[in-house]
Amino acid sequence: MKFQYFPGCTLKTKGVRLDACARTAALALGFTLEELPEWQCCGAVYPMARDEIATRLSSVRALMAAREVGEPLVTLCSACHHVIKRVNGDMKHDADIRAKVNNYLKLDPPYAGETEVLHYLEVLRDKIGWENVKAAVKNPLTGVKIGAYYGCLLLRPSREMCFDDPENPSILEDFIRAIGAEPVYYGLRNECCGGYTTIENRQYAHKQAQRIADNAKTAGAECLITACPLCLYNLTQNTDGGLPVRYFTELLAQALGVEEA
Repeated sequence: MKFQYFPGCTLKTKGVRLDACARTAALALGFTLEELPEWQCCGAVYPMARDEIATRLSSVRALMAAREVGEPLVTLCSACHHVIKRVNGDMKHDADIRAKVNNYLKLDPPYAGETEVLHYLEVLRDKIGWENVKAAVKNPLTGVKIGAYYGCLLLRPSREMCFDDPENPSILEDFIRAIGAEPVYYGLRNECCGGYTTIENRQYAHKQAQRIADNAKTAGAECLITACPLCLYNLTQNTDGGLPVRYFTELLAQALGVEEA
């Protein structure tokens, strides 16, 4: 099983562990992530203005590349997934945006949102299956109490992302069970960590991140997992450091016995 793969900029720098562990875990689970030969930054923030075309172009190029080989496009970074999934929706449902982008890029045939965009977690859930993930585990994380931190970008807007229930998601908790650990439910698991404000208003980012960490710790979590490099940064750099935060792919690779050094 092979998928086209958009890593994004952060996974080549600060988020390299998210990427490296995902690749090795994928091989252990029987699928391959084929990195797009040429890709550009997705822009990191979805452009809300309907007449803003330029910042959608890199996402469309990536989507076109996946369409050319007839494979779904997989992402890992929550921000990349959010941008590419929503731009793909624009190309599928917004005739004005679709016409402007196709005309600008001179696409022939035109692109109309044909590529299936999947997050790595969706691959595990919908293509591999939790039972098969569980069967591949060699080092189950038995007894480890893990809090799932979703943040906002994977879940919202739910009508466009179609990732999970935005108010009561379960995909990360199901993942935690599959690797043998115990999921800890806490009230702020799908609240914004304030990461986008950390440069302009670090005090506010600290307040938001600390609330989440304290809430998870009070509920019994021994660590948090996330798919978002910005969330991981904020939850480690803007808190008192009392609760470890790791990428979910790190724990997956550990449980499968293929953890990167």
